Parts: sequence; C-alpha cells; structure tokens
Amino acid sequence: MDDDTPGNSEIYYKRSVDGGTTWNAAQRLTWTSGGSSNPALAIDSTDTIHLVWADFTPGKSEIYYKRSTNGGSTWSGVRRLTWTPGYSRCPAVAIDSNKRIHVVWHDDTPGNYEIYYIRSTNGGLTWSAVNRLTWNAGSSSDPIIAIDSENSIHVVWYDETSGNPEVYYKKSSDGGTTWSSVKRLTFNSGLSEYPVIAVDSGDTPHVLWHDDPNGDLEIYYKRSTDGGTTWISPQRLTWTSGSSYSPATAIDSTNAIHVVFDDDTPGNIEVYYKRSLDGGTTWSAVQRLTSTSGSSYDPAIAVGPDGTVHIVWRDDTSGNWDIYYKQGK
Repeated sequence: MDDDTPGNSEIYYKRSVDGGTTWNAAQRLTWTSGGSSNPALAIDSTDTIHLVWADFTPGKSEIYYKRSTNGGSTWSGVRRLTWTPGYSRCPAVAIDSNKRIHVVWHDDTPGNYEIYYIRSTNGGLTWSAVNRLTWNAGSSSDPIIAIDSENSIHVVWYDETSGNPEVYYKKSSDGGTTWSSVKRLTFNSGLSEYPVIAVDSGDTPHVLWHDDPNGDLEIYYKRSTDGGTTWISPQRLTWTSGSSYSPATAIDSTNAIHVVFDDDTPGNIEVYYKRSLDGGTTWSAVQRLTSTSGSSYDPAIAVGPDGTVHIVWRDDTSGNWDIYYKQGK
C-alpha cells in the first residue's frame, strides 16, 4: 500500500501469519524525496516476495523494485528498472513456474501512453532490456499480467485509439521474448476500462472490466478456451441503478472465479462480490461486503490454498483513507 503520512506518499507493507486473524505493524519500505505509489507484488514458489512500484524522486515517475526472501521481515535494497524521458507508471508483476519475474507498465515517452515489459531470470538481480509492446495513436494504459501453467504470459489493458477506451490483449508463449499481435476484445461506444485477468488451471484466461454501453458502468466478463486465440462474447455480470466498476479477480484451486468490485448504488461507494463455480458460465447473485458511512474503494482479492478468500480495500469513514480487510469461503 502507499501512505502519505510522512508528507509524501511512501510504500508500506504488513502481513498476517495466521490467515488474517492478526496482523503485524505496518513496515515502511521506501524513503524518498518524491512520491512512491502504485505498488504491486507477487510471490514465487520459494515464498520470495517481489515488489514493484512507481516513484517520482527523479522528477518524474519511474519503476522501482525490491524483494524479500524471508517473508517480509527484511527487504533488499531498491533497484530502479526504468530510465525514460516520460512517465513510467502503474506497474503490474507476475512470476512464472521457473521463478522468472515479469513486469508490465505504461509510459508516455512516445507522446502518449504505451505498454512496456521487462523481465528478470535470476530472481531480480539483473533485468532484461525494456521491450515496448504497443504502438498506436491513442493511449494504452493500466496493463495487468497473468501467467498460465505453460508459462505463457497474458496481458490486458485498455486503449483509446478508436476514440473511446476499449480492452486489448496480447500473449507471449516463450517467456516474454516474442509476443503475439494485439487482439481487441471489446467493440462498443462505451467506456471499456480497467481490465483484469486471471488464468485457471486449464490455462483459460478470464478477463473482467467495467463498461457503460447502456448508460452507467457495469461489470463485464469474457474468456478464451483456446489460450487467447478466440474469445466468447462479452457477458454482463451486474445490473444496478448505480455504477459498478474497478473489478478485481482471483481463481482458486477448484477453478472457481471470485470477483470483487465497487458500486455506488447505496449513495456512497461500497464493495461487492460475486463468483462462478463453473468456469464463468453461470454466476452467483451479487453480495454486498461493506456498509459504511464513507466510501469503500479499490478492492483487491486473493485466494489461499485452503480456499479462503482474502479481500482488502481502502475506506475513508474515519476521515482519511485507511486499509480494511475481510475473509470468507
């Protein structure tokens, strides 16, 4: 998480070693003259934690990295990953079964935001050259990355080249060396934005995003059963009088798909949840998870090995933004 208690935004970390019942004190991970924000982390098969974020200390935003090999007790020094004339922001990270670290982000060096990629094959000690993944007239923003059991890399983002935001996808089947052509996943006059992706044990990628072709934002879903070559038609998951937006998703060991998102139907923003137990064919009813006088915003989700669903979000009921947590099965 990032927190501006020191006067500018810095990255903090905390953990629970008992399944979320108790939590350690927040641990500060950055001390910079600029703002550190947009943290993202992934954990490899040896429980090494890999963290990336954006930092404004150089006078503009660049991507940085650090790791912990002992469960978050201590952390490595900071490593800077990008040096560009533009702003590098909103990184996402994933680890493959060979413990290779894959990072994507957007950067506006070309004049508009484009998607970029970098990897480390030795646990973050050294990094490849930066690889640009998109070239277009509009801005490509907010990439999200997932890796399947064959170590194919799946990336989604939204792009405004067509005149309004649409969701796009591409894939690498060789660990990030080469990439497929870009595939457009949405075609409508609404705002198809902020996609997220997760891959199940059968290597089916599942994508969710918010879209407003009918006048207000709702959550939509699609999947590919052939590794990203073809995709089903978009499936609408929410029908509310307000706006549903900013989905996050995780898939458990039974391939159940769990989704959380924001909705402002109650008059303030609250967190909601739904799931599919059959690979996205049918979905449960929407379940409201928060009821506060403030706004509950930006949920994130993970599923433990025992099937416990862990959800965190930020809420301003106290008068400033704080982080909250809950779990369920």
